[in-house]
Amino acid sequence: MARKLKIIPLGGLNEIGKNITLYEFNGDIIIVDAGIGFPDDEMLGVDMVIPDFTYIINNKQKVKAVFLTHGHEDHIGSIPYLMRHLEVPIYCTKLTAGLVELKLAEHKMLSKVKIHRVSAGDTVQAGVFSVEFVNVNHSIVDACALAIHTPCGLVFQTGDFKIDTTPINGEMIDLTRIGQLGKEGITLLLSDSTNVERPGYTMSEKTVGDTFMHLFKDCNKRIIVASFASNVHRIQQIINAAVANNRKVAFAGRSMENILNLGLELGYIQIPEGHLVDLASVNQYPSKKICIITTGSQGEPMSGLYRMAFSTHKQVTVGKNDFVIISASPIPGNEKTVFRVVDELFKLGADVVYERLAEVHVSGHACQEELKMMLALTKPKNFMPVHGEYRHLARHAELAVDVGVPAPNVFIGDIGRIVEVSKAGVVKLGGTVPAGQVLVDGLGVGDVGSVVLRDRKLLAQDGLIVVVATLSAETGEIVAGPDIVTRGFIYAKEAEALINQIKEVTLAMLNSCRNSHITDWVNMKSEIRSALSTLLYKQTKRSPMILPVLMEV
Repeated sequence: MARKLKIIPLGGLNEIGKNITLYEFNGDIIIVDAGIGFPDDEMLGVDMVIPDFTYIINNKQKVKAVFLTHGHEDHIGSIPYLMRHLEVPIYCTKLTAGLVELKLAEHKMLSKVKIHRVSAGDTVQAGVFSVEFVNVNHSIVDACALAIHTPCGLVFQTGDFKIDTTPINGEMIDLTRIGQLGKEGITLLLSDSTNVERPGYTMSEKTVGDTFMHLFKDCNKRIIVASFASNVHRIQQIINAAVANNRKVAFAGRSMENILNLGLELGYIQIPEGHLVDLASVNQYPSKKICIITTGSQGEPMSGLYRMAFSTHKQVTVGKNDFVIISASPIPGNEKTVFRVVDELFKLGADVVYERLAEVHVSGHACQEELKMMLALTKPKNFMPVHGEYRHLARHAELAVDVGVPAPNVFIGDIGRIVEVSKAGVVKLGGTVPAGQVLVDGLGVGDVGSVVLRDRKLLAQDGLIVVVATLSAETGEIVAGPDIVTRGFIYAKEAEALINQIKEVTLAMLNSCRNSHITDWVNMKSEIRSALSTLLYKQTKRSPMILPVLMEV
């Protein structure tokens, strides 16, 4: 039986974020990206979501290398958690490498992981796989697609991309090389689906620079710009607008400061001498002479802009003399948080401009016409949309058929579902491997599961009642209590009658258990919990968490 290439997405399908894809042939595995997802409203207290690495851990002896397409969190965020289990090299471009090093240093793992810096056009051999880095445009520099040469043909994975004909650094997506690979024959194309619902083309990043120049010109207020820290080109354009209008530039937020230092070191950010000032000194300058670049474009609670909006920032106080530009669009699910910050800024008297009011942000993802162009250039025999929720994948599949990919050769996958490629280039969906999400809460990885989330949700919605009683070890009689403690349910002093009812029901259940010779505390607690649940729902139509605590003396 002919050996087959297995492509196994462990994230990034039917979801936004958490991107990670495995390529396996015989005894060799390579991993492309290892990102995080962001917790939804149901994941109370959860910091981030990472992929389930079970399959990788069970086959770690086969893993040859990790390849990264670019440096966004949804592609590199779970690297520290992945590399706890592996001792293999990471291959990526230089800005991506710098961001990964910062992340590994935070986890005290930098010395344990070997990172190889590569450039667009380089090819790396890892086991039976030959991986070529191909330059693409995105909202972060050094983004690459991967041309993965396998014993079963060429697989082209676009990563996140758009086609920008006027990029800031002058390095347009390498359409020439992509077209050459298409002529050589691409067995399977995996393409970014994020913006498939948007017709036309994504605007050039240069458009934002023109908008900044217009907004900065003749503005006599202090300018505060919030942006993604990783968008180095956006930061450079803000700096350019500030310098052109004779403003000093200060940076706020730890991630923004990290990117500044990394960008200066790698040559991606240039600030003329004398224009960079410390944030602590901004009040020494006239408002019209200062521009502050800050984190917080997504309304993150600990970010610079959030603290400014809620007047908790130690160095920046926002008022009527401030002009705030939010140079980002809200990530789906963040809209409420972002506009809460906008509202607070308006309340403080600041002028605020955001994407709906001006062209202060453009996407880093390809729209429909660019996706069609990618399909036309690559001419894939088979196609699988990636990087999107199900509606994105389904719409991208339709687009591929419209462009000419035969419908039977278009596949919509799922995380954990194996895609098999034969040596003849035939693609089909196979079985499954363990996949899903692992929740990270503080230092805990995977210790918050569905039961904990259910309890947190219950506590958040209906509160907690603790019932405490002390029993005699010899007779089982009640020596003290029951005492009732409530949190998030009712204020005890205002509901004395209900508290008394809870005590009466608890006493009745304890006496009933003693008379029935029930001495097992698990059963006693269960009886109390059941009786109180019935009472409380009948009286309040609420179902708080009930925690009986029994003690012996």
